[in-house]
Amino acid sequence: MWWWLTALSGSITPLFLVLSPILSYGDQVHSMHKAKSSAGFSLDIPLIMLVASLLRIFYYPGAKYDTALFIQSLIMVGVQVVLLKVALDHRPVPSSRGGDAAVPFAKAQDEEYQRPYNFWQWKSPKPYWQFVFYLFAGLVACQILLSPFESLYMSYSSLIGYIGLSIEATLPIPQILVNHKSRSSKGLRVSVLAMWLAGDAMKMFWFFTSSSEIPWSFKGCGIFQACCDSYLGVQYLMYGSGEGVSGAFKDYPLENYPVPGSHSVVTGREGVAARRTSNADKRIL
Repeated sequence: MWWWLTALSGSITPLFLVLSPILSYGDQVHSMHKAKSSAGFSLDIPLIMLVASLLRIFYYPGAKYDTALFIQSLIMVGVQVVLLKVALDHRPVPSSRGGDAAVPFAKAQDEEYQRPYNFWQWKSPKPYWQFVFYLFAGLVACQILLSPFESLYMSYSSLIGYIGLSIEATLPIPQILVNHKSRSSKGLRVSVLAMWLAGDAMKMFWFFTSSSEIPWSFKGCGIFQACCDSYLGVQYLMYGSGEGVSGAFKDYPLENYPVPGSHSVVTGREGVAARRTSNADKRIL
């Protein structure tokens, strides 16, 4: 009875998986580029997907899992590099108060969420790209050094595979935390959420009906991620995409953030003038 659905899923789902990075994040990239702002978007999303996809790529030689999943990982790395570039280029600029406050990315993180060595909360974009490069170089080195030792390499391959898929399964968690803190789903495109949910449904059916090689690591992590994506959908229904709690964005707790749709930014000179006026008023009073 279900043979036709299984056959259809076996034909459509691999194509959907290959194109899903572009379908899922293309609109997000376009939205941030058009708005010239990445406010509300968690930079942890490209971090998670870049690490997970790179680990999945180097997991393939040992696991020989379905080719569609491997191609998806390759495309995902390219898409996430573009997403990270656009998100960093359009992070909201802090208010000009002189000193560090006038430097882009300065004080861009709340002390409550400060990580060791400010990991992935750096002021400059350069360390982000250095981390991605060093991760890739390290994986290439391990591949070359361990591949001659078959038993050791297979254990290593399984390890990075499970780590990569486990990391990918946590993808929705940073956005869930951002939404919870801000009481808003602003910054997460509904198109991205819809693609995640549709992809989860198709993957779950395909994972458990496909005749090709789908390791249990993919299935278990896929179930967990589907549950998290579903909760994101619940948050969207609860909070909507409004402003939520002002200034509550986890990645961008910046002061004097310009009103959406407005292109006015307080310059350093205007800020000084405002302070002088304020001080003059106090002296008059």
